[in-house]
Amino acid sequence: MSNPKLLTVPQAMAVLQVSRWTIYQLIRSGELASVLIRERCRRIPESALNDYVTRLYEEAS
Repeated sequence: MSNPKLLTVPQAMAVLQVSRWTIYQLIRSGELASVLIRERCRRIPESALNDYVTRLYEEAS
């Protein structure tokens, strides 16, 4: 099993260049997958960011 890279919310914000509010809106809407660790630590798999950006490109074309 490979170890997926998990990003913090601030790291995901930096990658997408969006606000914290936008990240949490994307998570709430189901557009961006995330995991919760011990009920307090939200992490976003790097693959989820890649999937989201891919969908944006597909929608734009």
